[in-house]
Amino acid sequence: MIHHRFMKAMAFLPFYLFTFLPLHADEGMWTLYDLPAAVYNQMQAEGFQLPYNDLYYGPQAVKNAVVNFSGYCSGVVVSPDGLVFTNHHCGFEAIRSHSTVEHDYMLNGFYAKTYEEELPNEDMFVSFMVSQEDVTARLERLGLNRLGTEGKEQLIDSLQNAMTDSIKKIDSTLHIDIDAFYEGNKYYATTYQDFTDLRLVFTVPKSMGKYGGETDNWMWPRQTCDFSVFRIYANPKTNGPADYSKDNVPYHPKHWAPVSLQGYKPGDFAMTMGYPGSTSRYLSSYGIEERYMENAIRAQARGVKQDVMTKHMRASEAVRIKYDSKFANSANYWKNSIGMNKCIDSIGLIQQKRDFERQIQAYVDSTGYLRDSLNFPLMKRLYAESSRNVHDLMYLRESFHRTNVFTTRAMAGYEHMDIHGPKAKPGKQYIVYKDNQETWDEALDKEVLATALKNYKEHVQDKASLPSIYKTIQTKYNNNYTRYVNDIWARSLLMKTGKRIYFNTKAYKNDPGVRLGKELSTIMKDYLKRQLAVEDSIADQEKYLCAAKLRMEQDMPHYSDANFTMRLSYGQVGGYDLGGKPSGYYTEAGSMVEKMERGERGEIDYQAEPIMKQLLSAKDFTPYGDKTTDKMHLCLLTNNDITGGNSGSPLFDGQGRLIGLAFDGNWDSLSSDINFDKHLARTISVDIRYVLYMMDKWGHADRLIQEIGAK
Repeated sequence: MIHHRFMKAMAFLPFYLFTFLPLHADEGMWTLYDLPAAVYNQMQAEGFQLPYNDLYYGPQAVKNAVVNFSGYCSGVVVSPDGLVFTNHHCGFEAIRSHSTVEHDYMLNGFYAKTYEEELPNEDMFVSFMVSQEDVTARLERLGLNRLGTEGKEQLIDSLQNAMTDSIKKIDSTLHIDIDAFYEGNKYYATTYQDFTDLRLVFTVPKSMGKYGGETDNWMWPRQTCDFSVFRIYANPKTNGPADYSKDNVPYHPKHWAPVSLQGYKPGDFAMTMGYPGSTSRYLSSYGIEERYMENAIRAQARGVKQDVMTKHMRASEAVRIKYDSKFANSANYWKNSIGMNKCIDSIGLIQQKRDFERQIQAYVDSTGYLRDSLNFPLMKRLYAESSRNVHDLMYLRESFHRTNVFTTRAMAGYEHMDIHGPKAKPGKQYIVYKDNQETWDEALDKEVLATALKNYKEHVQDKASLPSIYKTIQTKYNNNYTRYVNDIWARSLLMKTGKRIYFNTKAYKNDPGVRLGKELSTIMKDYLKRQLAVEDSIADQEKYLCAAKLRMEQDMPHYSDANFTMRLSYGQVGGYDLGGKPSGYYTEAGSMVEKMERGERGEIDYQAEPIMKQLLSAKDFTPYGDKTTDKMHLCLLTNNDITGGNSGSPLFDGQGRLIGLAFDGNWDSLSSDINFDKHLARTISVDIRYVLYMMDKWGHADRLIQEIGAK
């Protein structure tokens, strides 16, 4: 309901503009510590039954069971002994890293029957949010608004370090991060506790955990059994964080999420908590135009590389194991970029934003608020300059930056490696490339590089900025990129894995790979320097635009864009209508059996082990079947708000019980990162009963089922 005072102020505007103004009841990624009362009241009206304080405050608060999973996903603690549920694709790299051709956990799944069999993982962690507070005024008193981007970063880092030092005097296991909210109009400090001993406990085969592959990615209906299980280990004396040790013991959390077998029906309350990564819903129309261009470049550049990867992965199981995770990471946002641009076009989002910006301008003109600051013509000029630069920068990054082992080593340079040898004798200093050949394949890497080199030249706009190696490729190799790549691979010191490489030598400085890397890095630095020249001014204009929107709509609650801090989203179970065709709100076992039969006829993404078809063809799924439909539910739809980083977020019912794990959004609303469509935006979750059914009937994980104690 729009407040009367707001309506009076906006009475001169066309009626249709109001259709583009939030707030819709199910839209929003809300911070918990300052959750508006209006939002909580709406949650109650829709079926939420817990007291306000049980969301954030106190040891039994729901948020105490929710974790940041390794800095890129979300998860939930589900037992008194520290079991964590997340998505299969969030555990993908851990599963892959433990897999070999002889023991392929990616292909065959894994279940640790004892604590001793649970597998430790390097560079993985879970992080609990302890508390959060607004530090905007504190930063402003220190001069934040007088500084540019670099100065702001330094000031924020300084305060963050000071606050962390203070909190560590109380508890040495805590640390504090400060993040920008509302386009830099607010800053919140969040206290975290990280646990770094995280062990793999259970995973289904990839055929189930990634069922549907790229065919079904971002699509509905889904049958993907997208979950994996880990356990947090802790110091045996303190029950606190500890580096990996065989002496560590399972962590005993303050609170864990109760797992429910009760299910749901259409219209039931549904809530997610997790760590959504990034949204841009306050972004200007000019910013969206630039995002559209970036999406198109990402889709094109990744598409040609993924074709090469697919060919090699299908030809060799060993290569597939090495690249499964890399391909999945690349393909996920390749398809997302395609879908987002499709949605931007289909709903006319850029024009909608322009219409809304005219409304903002009218408000500024009538009230004088930010009249001397918010400047749409200036914003247009700044973005025009930025987009020319971003086009070629995006192609450079997508072609060479961390896309294959050769250019990754070449562009990193020795400066970013461990330097060995006497400091007083530079001529005897050397570097050693780690023997990591288990993570890459030479033939695939070469073809990806050759393909990327050719594609970059064809699409970059500023031909004058091309590296000089393109003249060499033309004159010496007759534009044969494969010959060029084979030659520099053979001659370059960069590929001498495990050997001492003395970098203060003529041989190193003249190395063809080193020279390629320096040229690419220099060009990238030039692009970034040009971008920095307009970045501060663009950021200021976007900040003013957000501030004007918040002031104009001050009678309405607003959430900040996602920034990988904990957020709450609420909504209801239910499908959507697309062109008169109802989506349904769940999938059931029979639909997967039908797809498996298509897999038997050769559709690769729908293939699975025969035992899976047998299990899903059962006549009786007790106690995991749905009591309302008498079917085995696999995945469900809710109208919760979701974006990248929400993967693995727990889906709770109105009593705070776990009923699913969020893992995807739907193709029809992939523009939701920049515009939430209340009619089409849906979250796809794996039903927790499907998770438990697979743990029980396929994995025979009796000890885990008992530990979880699902009711």
